[in-house]
Amino acid sequence: MSTDSRDDDVTTARVRERLDRVTDPELDTSIVELDYVDEIRIDGGEVRVAVTLPTAWCSPAFAWMMATDARDAVETLPGVTRAAVELQEHMHETEINRGVNEGLSFAEAFPDADGGVEPVRAELDEKARLARQHDATGALLAAGVSEEQIAELTRSDVELDDGADRAHVWLRDGAFAVGVDADPLARYLEKAAATGLLDDDHAELFRTPDGEPIDPDAFETVHHRTRAAGVNMSGQGSVCDALHESRTAADRPPLSSR
Repeated sequence: MSTDSRDDDVTTARVRERLDRVTDPELDTSIVELDYVDEIRIDGGEVRVAVTLPTAWCSPAFAWMMATDARDAVETLPGVTRAAVELQEHMHETEINRGVNEGLSFAEAFPDADGGVEPVRAELDEKARLARQHDATGALLAAGVSEEQIAELTRSDVELDDGADRAHVWLRDGAFAVGVDADPLARYLEKAAATGLLDDDHAELFRTPDGEPIDPDAFETVHHRTRAAGVNMSGQGSVCDALHESRTAADRPPLSSR
């Protein structure tokens, strides 16, 4: 008898795979990789996910984005009828859990807040795009693509195959292709699409922090500026890692968000 799972079977592994697509918006790193996911409970088509962030005072906007993104990601899984997210040990866990699981907007959950989460998300997405651009252009430089060629690349010049370790980048009007590490390019394209960069009036794939095409003579300056975004995220990530390690230590005293 085959023990293979059906496509609509809801398993912990499949739920975790969906959650792995959800990032901490400040760090641009998966909440699974960051070890924020404490528990996954499955009851038929209903899934409950318990999450703990590094601190009880993590920005409610950031916590809201992770909770809603986690709920939405799990609900895309075939067989899931409803996903609920339980944020634990957070100073605003009551408002966030109620709002996310009852389908409220951030403004409805936090009527005294100054604006919604979308401007915050847009700002963090743009920072993530720059950091991912640095990684992608670094991979291209390592593969021997020149700064001028990188500045001229368009989306149609990059060929990605699902599951492949290498991407093909076509140069000189498609005359020849260079093999490049696929992961940084795929990650950049994902965030470039999310920020609307691929839908604007410019054909160039890589841009300045202001969203303009890159002058090849200024490539090095732009490359350094995109590196700064990644360094900022990396530094913040180190702080969060230390806080998370301290918070999850076996001998820590009980925490309360009350």
